[in-house]
Formats: sequence, structure tokens, C-alpha cells
Amino acid sequence: GRGIAAAGDVECSLSRLAAPEAMRNLTRMAQLLADAIEARERLLIVADYDTDGATACAVGMRALRALNACVDYLVPDRMRHGYGLSTEIVRHAVETRDADVLITVDNGIASVEGVAEANRLGLKVLITDHHLPGASLPDAWCIINPNQPGCDFPSKHLAGVGVVFYLMMALRAELRRRGAFCQRSEPNLGTLLDLVALGTVADVVKLDHNNRILVHHGLERMRQGRMQPGLAALFEVAGRDPRCATASDLGFVVAPRINAAGRLADMAVGIECLITDDEARARSLASELDALNRERRSLEADMNESALAAVDRMAAFQDSYTLALFDPAWHQGVVGIIASRLKDRYHRPAIAFARGVDGEIRGSGRSIPALHLRDALDLIATREPDLLLRFGGHAAAAGVTLREHDYARFAAAFERAAQAALTPGDLERQWETDGSLTLSEMTLELALLVREQVWGAGFPAPRYYDVFDVTSQRIIGERHLKLRLSRAQRGFDAMVFGATRPLPSRIAALYRMEVNEYNGMRAVQLSVEHWHAVDS
Repeated sequence: GRGIAAAGDVECSLSRLAAPEAMRNLTRMAQLLADAIEARERLLIVADYDTDGATACAVGMRALRALNACVDYLVPDRMRHGYGLSTEIVRHAVETRDADVLITVDNGIASVEGVAEANRLGLKVLITDHHLPGASLPDAWCIINPNQPGCDFPSKHLAGVGVVFYLMMALRAELRRRGAFCQRSEPNLGTLLDLVALGTVADVVKLDHNNRILVHHGLERMRQGRMQPGLAALFEVAGRDPRCATASDLGFVVAPRINAAGRLADMAVGIECLITDDEARARSLASELDALNRERRSLEADMNESALAAVDRMAAFQDSYTLALFDPAWHQGVVGIIASRLKDRYHRPAIAFARGVDGEIRGSGRSIPALHLRDALDLIATREPDLLLRFGGHAAAAGVTLREHDYARFAAAFERAAQAALTPGDLERQWETDGSLTLSEMTLELALLVREQVWGAGFPAPRYYDVFDVTSQRIIGERHLKLRLSRAQRGFDAMVFGATRPLPSRIAALYRMEVNEYNGMRAVQLSVEHWHAVDS
């Protein structure tokens, strides 16, 4: 069910990574970069303001510095510059930085106007991206993107940081061919795999075999204590032990703290945390990110409450296929989280909008598996060419900008696009399970073995389905239920996170088997994700 057909499909040797040569234009871009480095041209990385963009920038900065390049970076301001290589950020780069070559990371494939402006101003642009391209490609110096037309690279789900990592490997190979390492040692790019793992998991790209290899080796470095100082500091402020690091820790503990910088302040804080080698500075920056994340959680709670109230006021919501919400008081940096919460709660494609500048509103959307969100926006743009000012993204997540007075028109167009693509059955939530476990299988050994593996988007962790008696239950932390479950006279500790409603005395539960560590002791703990009552 997870696409594993042979033992080799779960082997994680780096030798099994997809060959770099299969990526369209990769060798050419490596040659152009090598020429620029030899000519001492000034390189400027233009990053994105999420964790994938931050880690992609950090990988580029660390690798290019190690390869003797003259390099700096710039992150667009979410509010002033918008997303990607916009004309505004190009002009800002010219005004504030002395650069010869712009290198986009995790953005650029849709920046037709921005690249045209860079060309007009005499800058060369190298685009590294993984998002789906539009009808036309920018007129850049060179483009690498596994999803661009004509690219035969087999891993179409590579994150932005993965694309940059491949570029740095190809660049090192090109410099080696030119004899650059005759007088000095080659940099070990494997030291950057912790950053690659973080960005890959954080961007919720499908964990195909290639991505699982990258994440596996990044996690191994963390568990061995061989990670960047900033990443170690982020684990520390979160109170997590990197020796037990999992993909879930990266997605739900580390990434939100980095994302908070891009949502509420300046992603440069997150990037600096990831590129500094000064442990004291890393701890200081990690503490700053942790404080921003607490502020983000507070904002999110208020916005989520108002979003749920808005849905309750929608008389016809039950018949709708989509959710589109706009509140002038919402923070632009948090609407993506609100869209995700709405999508999870109601199992509908959802887009949340906040007010931008010059009469615009900017939305961030999340979708259910049955609807490709970027394709839906593309359909809307085709049907109503004057409606969307900008849009981009991929199947599960996308962004869109429009005029505030067009919001109601967009909501109606979004609903029509979804109704054309979905059936009522697509709106029914499906719970998938790996079946029942025997009591002899419900062991700490199995829980530890499962924990060691790489799970995530497109490669879900095992979930089991069994019947239990609820022997005790209590609310902890005001938001969660702690349970004692019994099955055939054997007891298990269990948790239901984010729920406080009392459970009946007997339940059928969909659960994951996890490891609870407390006071140096390890024990099996069940995490109940869904349940229904069963007659005694």
C-alpha cells in the first residue's frame, strides 16, 4: 500500500539516490556557477520565507562558501515584496546589494516579470525551484526544476532544498573536474543533510524513495549529534532530545519555530540560525525563534476561533465543496495555518485570505487529496483571466493574490472549480489502517523499530485498528485526554490529543504505537487518532 515492491525500495544507501545527470540543465547550471566563482562574480541567493526556503538558502550559503564563492542572501518581505522573485525584490536587490548573479531557491519558476526586470537591469538569474511551472517559463540564464517540461529526473517530489543540494553536488563535481581541489580538500556536502532533511519534511512533499534516503541520512546525523549548531539549539529550546529525532519532530517541533520568523518577522533570523557556526549565537537566535513561535500560536488561536465562528455563520456550508474565508484583521503570515486547520477539520479544500497592500488580499490554501489545488487555480485563471493577480504552488498547497473587491467572485469561482473536479464521496474523510495487531506484536521493540523509520507525506506511519476497554481517563494540559486502555486483560497507556470529550467504556480505536520516555524509562504508548463506540 506504500509502493514498496522489493527490499531495495526501503534501502537508504546514498548510492541509491537518483542520478544528478537526469535533472534537466543541472550540469549546465553547475558549469555556469563554476565560471562565476572563477570570475569572482558576486552571487546573491533570493530565498523564500518558509522552512524549505530557509534550509535551501542555508545549504546554498554553506556549500558555496565552502566552494570559495562570493555569496550573500536576501529574503523577500512577505508584506512588501510578495512571494518569489518579484520585480520589487529585484529592484530592492539592486538598491541594497552589489550582485552579479541572482540564484533563486524554492521559488522563481513563475517569476516571468521578475526575471525580465533582472535582465533589464543587467543581472543574470539562475532559477532553482520545485513548484509546478505556469504556461511559460521565465527567460532566465538557466533553470533547474524536476517539474519543468522535458526534465526526466525521476523524483518529481524533490523539495526546494533537495534541488539546491543536487546543484551543490553537481557544482562540486564540476569544480573537481577543473582541478579546484588539487591544493585543498573537497568540502563534505554530507554535513548538510540535516538541513536537507528538515526542509524536505517541513514542505510536506511526498516522501518517495529518493526523499526518504535524504531524510534518513539527515536524521542519522541528528541522532549522532553531528548537526548544525542552530539545529541543535532549536531542539534544545523545544525541550527535545535529538538523539531520538524523528521526521515528526522536524515537521511539528523544529519547522514551526523557523516558519514563525517568516510569518511574523524576518526569515533572516531563521537563516542566520541555520548558517552560524557560533554556538552561543545559535542559542540566542533559537530563543528568538522560540519566542516568535509562541506569539504565532497566540495569533493562530485567535484567528482559528474567528474562522470557526465564520463557518458556523455560513448557512449553506454543508452543501459546499470548498471553504474560502477573508478577515481584514487576520495576519498575512498565519493564514496558511488557518487554511490547514480548516481543511483538516472539515475535509474541504480551504483558502484563507488576509489584507495585503494597494487593495489586494493574499490567500494561502490547503487541499484534500482529491483536488490538485494549483490546477484548480489554473482553471479559474483560464475561465476568468482578470480575476487572479498572481498564484502558484502545488497539489496540496498554493498561494493566490487578488483584489479585495473580487473576493466574493473568487469564492464562487473556487466553488465551481471544486464541484467540477470532485464527487460527494471525495468529501467523505477516509481512515486508512494497517489492520489489527496481535498482543504479542504490541511490544516496545516494535514501537522502537517503527520510530526509527522515515514516515510522512505519501508514506504514512503505520496505524492499527483494535477494540479496547477504557478503564480510566482524565484531562491533562486542559486540551488532551490521557487514557488507560485494556485489551484481553493487558493494559496500555494512551493519549487522545486535542480532545477532552469523555470516551465510552468500550471503543474501536485507530491508533499509532509510540514510545513514551519518562524518567529514563521507555514504555509503549498508544496515540488514538479516531474512535467509535462499541457495544460491550
